[in-house]
Amino acid sequence: MINAKALAQEQDRVITTAVPFLLVAADARAAGMGDQGVATPVDAFSQQWNPAKYVFAPNEHGFGVTYTPYLSELVNDIFLGNITYYNRIDERSAFAASFKYFSLGNIEAREFPDDLPLILSPNEFTFDLSYSLRLSENFSMAVAGRYLRSDLKLAPVDPDATAAGSFGVDVAAFYQSNLIFFDSFDGQWRAGANISNIGPKIKYDEGGQENFIPTNFKLGGGFDFILDASNRIGTYVEFNKLLVPTPQDFNNDGQIDAEDNREYNDIGAIEGIFKSFGDAPDGFSEELKEVTWALGAEYVYEDAFALRAGYFNESEEKGSRRFLSFGAGFKYTMVNIDVSYLFSTSDVVSPLEGTLRFGLTFNFGDQYDNGYF
Repeated sequence: MINAKALAQEQDRVITTAVPFLLVAADARAAGMGDQGVATPVDAFSQQWNPAKYVFAPNEHGFGVTYTPYLSELVNDIFLGNITYYNRIDERSAFAASFKYFSLGNIEAREFPDDLPLILSPNEFTFDLSYSLRLSENFSMAVAGRYLRSDLKLAPVDPDATAAGSFGVDVAAFYQSNLIFFDSFDGQWRAGANISNIGPKIKYDEGGQENFIPTNFKLGGGFDFILDASNRIGTYVEFNKLLVPTPQDFNNDGQIDAEDNREYNDIGAIEGIFKSFGDAPDGFSEELKEVTWALGAEYVYEDAFALRAGYFNESEEKGSRRFLSFGAGFKYTMVNIDVSYLFSTSDVVSPLEGTLRFGLTFNFGDQYDNGYF
């Protein structure tokens, strides 16, 4: 029998952060495989998932743009947009830049019902730069720097609120094996890891509390079954854990109250990363619940057409995000078009339920022989 009080306390320990849009899959290809990309084949949008992949890109240059409607079943002016560019400088190194913009739509503010409305447009954005270096034939690492700004202030409601800013750093690694030859097919292994958004907390007013940004650890692997010159099937798995402390009842009064929140907010950003590995009140079993996982697969024909599917899972006590996703990709000369769609499998409906995501990529420049579509 489920203890309702214990379950409620566990649900109170859901980890929340500022600027959560940083964790939303901004590109349709990754979204079609269950929101994963740390160990999948490189594409223009690897900046969010694992910038170390760029040194394995098949083209010298890549440029991509995506559009993701948000809460599309309720409103039509909330969206996430992303623009990314990468350049393979030579055989061993690459750099990339990206801009991500999250619009929360327009809000009409009035002091009195008959007043003319003041139109407010809260938004958040990030600007990233990364550099990746190939350390051996099969292994690379990358660092990325990110400026983030969150402008959610509603001046008529809180005159003291201001736009908040912070920065984050990513450290990533990627491994891609040589081709492995079997009797009926060839294969290739991939593995990746990325600690993203390492940076100071963010606050929206001078007297207000500081909020953790979503420092996150990704770890994944995959294997490509290369059936012949025209057909490839990739299978991938990814695990994610927020490196943010677990909210808890510090004063042992049976509930997480304002006093507990004050103590929680006193934890520093770097201190919080180390605490996050072992601070769950229920021990290791609860730490495991804070790990999300995703499975994904991609079928590619003639490097021109792709079908994708994925599943994402999060513990019921830690947010209960669970969904299936499907996607497709089309390539014509230098242009890739990607789309994806999401179905919630949880009682907690995703804000991306019923959303069709789009991505457009242009690949150009010199060709390399170590990447796939």
